[in-house]
Amino acid sequence: MSCLVNRKLKIIAMYLPQYHITPENSEFWGEGYTDWEAVKKSKPLFSKHNQPRIPLGNNYYDLSDASNIKWQAELAKEFGIDGFGFYHYWFDADKNLLSKPCELLLKNKDIDINFFLSWDNASWKRTWSNVKIGNDWAPLYEKKTEDGKEILAELVYGREEEWKNHFYYLLDFFKDERYIKIDNKPIFSILNQDNNQIVLKEMCDYWNYLAQKNGFDGVAFIGKKKNNDINYTEYSFLYEPEWAGWTWKNSIERLELKIKKSIYKGSIQKFSYDRIWHNIIKNAKKNKESNLFYGGFISYDDTPRRGKNGKVVIGASPNKFRKYLYELCKVSCKQNKEFIFLVAWNEWGEGAYLEPDITTQYGYLKAVKSCKEKLKLMR
Repeated sequence: MSCLVNRKLKIIAMYLPQYHITPENSEFWGEGYTDWEAVKKSKPLFSKHNQPRIPLGNNYYDLSDASNIKWQAELAKEFGIDGFGFYHYWFDADKNLLSKPCELLLKNKDIDINFFLSWDNASWKRTWSNVKIGNDWAPLYEKKTEDGKEILAELVYGREEEWKNHFYYLLDFFKDERYIKIDNKPIFSILNQDNNQIVLKEMCDYWNYLAQKNGFDGVAFIGKKKNNDINYTEYSFLYEPEWAGWTWKNSIERLELKIKKSIYKGSIQKFSYDRIWHNIIKNAKKNKESNLFYGGFISYDDTPRRGKNGKVVIGASPNKFRKYLYELCKVSCKQNKEFIFLVAWNEWGEGAYLEPDITTQYGYLKAVKSCKEKLKLMR
């Protein structure tokens, strides 16, 4: 079976740029912290719990070294990954965190991989904070302080002058030949559409104006689809396993979980790999939105960061992943979708990674390549 579409389907892997030491990592979670610290120290918390996850060859790489990014790009292309979606952590003009890997990619034109930026537009908060939309990255490693601050890094949208600064930082990326575009519009995804949507809508309109001034037809904004149907971007995508996993619990399941968590503090939430993927396929088949792209995932286990307060998806394997990804690719081809977004290339602290480990080795990467060869999508 070939993929009979006007544009060939592309599989994009989301990419975490966290694996390098920064002053903020050290300040927030301990001297020299990267996610590798949590991954290395993780322990099994129940029978047959696959922890710790160990990279093949003990390859705990450092993303401040461009050669490691080049290795990732070569590996990704070899197994059929068409590009990376780099998470982007812009808080204001003076605080743009974890940007070094993407800036190294921009600088080193010999790194042959397509890419785009995905803005995780939320403050970084402390675990106990009441901030509604924020990331509490690594609760197990959060440093105790006496300052009482709830915010580690605060997102400040500002107004036109701040939006202009942000846009012109991004413009060099947008102009790169490797940057992924739709109809002369550079892709830029927004992960939290409900984080002050009025301001975000105004910012998107302004960026479209600036993009047109700089030779583009606008910006192809892709918003993460929310259950509350907030969606003002031209395109949207499903972020898995969140959409078809824990947000799909019915009212009885949610009540049971709430009671369980109130009685047993530190209760690991477990989810079925098969059930989540069945929901993904079912939702895709019945979708009628032409500008909605689908997401898939490899596996999930954030206990390295959260311990007994974590979420674990049970039952993942390369064979299952290959079967489900193939079904999702077929649906995407039939509906003439251009992209599938996978979580993730290297989210080791959340157990969501395509990179080889000592247990499955290249199994998940081979699964991607097998799907694309079967659909005649390999370049």
